[in-house]
Amino acid sequence: MLTTAEILRKVRDLEIKSKHLASDLFSGEYHSAFKGKGMSFREVREYYPGDDVRFIDWNVSARFNHPFSKVFEEERELTVMLLVDVSASSLVGTVGGTKKNIATEIAAVLAFAAVNNGDKVGAILYSNKIEKFIPPKKGKQQALFLIRELLGMDATGRGTELKKALQYFNNTNRQKSIAFILSDFLDGGYEDALRIAGNRHDLIGLKLYDKLDQHLPDLGLVQIRDLETGGLQWIDSGSKQVRTQHEQDFFRITETANQAFKKAGSDLLHLRTDEDYMKVLRQFFLSRNR
Repeated sequence: MLTTAEILRKVRDLEIKSKHLASDLFSGEYHSAFKGKGMSFREVREYYPGDDVRFIDWNVSARFNHPFSKVFEEERELTVMLLVDVSASSLVGTVGGTKKNIATEIAAVLAFAAVNNGDKVGAILYSNKIEKFIPPKKGKQQALFLIRELLGMDATGRGTELKKALQYFNNTNRQKSIAFILSDFLDGGYEDALRIAGNRHDLIGLKLYDKLDQHLPDLGLVQIRDLETGGLQWIDSGSKQVRTQHEQDFFRITETANQAFKKAGSDLLHLRTDEDYMKVLRQFFLSRNR
């Protein structure tokens, strides 16, 4: 567990790094990708040639015997929620850093991108239960608080249940939000909750995985510990069949996540811990502007 001094130092380091990335690399892409997703009613005015006929207010038009149009404006304030998996499996990391470290960096960048654009940002940190709920607020101090909580978080729950996090999110966020889900998506049973959330919110999943999650090295007979259950098991990593099965399990879990997000009408990005997450995020934001 990190000391208070270590957390504060890491918060400062992350603030410098993430603020630079958020403002210099894709603050504009972030704005373009999400602004205009929500529209609010402003007024009714006389119809002008060229107005979208779908927005004619027929009740007012009938009353005055003249066509009137509803006028909408872009919602200037968005709410960004970060659903971050802090379960024991997030501590895996053989190259580039642990999944938790990468998730924390990405969360920091997204938090500062949000506050730089005047949006609210909040978070749900979860394992197989809700470890921490940070209500969405504006401002730099909110982003720093969120980072500090992530850095100092030691999950008390065992296992992972995205379903519970999504249900909590659905119950606490009635208005449409932009939600980033940072997880390795190793659990199942979250499909229905994801679909319900996807109907109301703009969901973007970031599937973080380590090289070891996909490829089991040939180390002979080894004893491994399940970080989430604590159970020990001997496996023969020298067996090609065992290594192939390990890889097939990875692709099965990945395909389950792909299909779940597809059915929810939402996006899922894939990111290995040693890859450039800024490149992946920026490409995604740019693709939304096409």
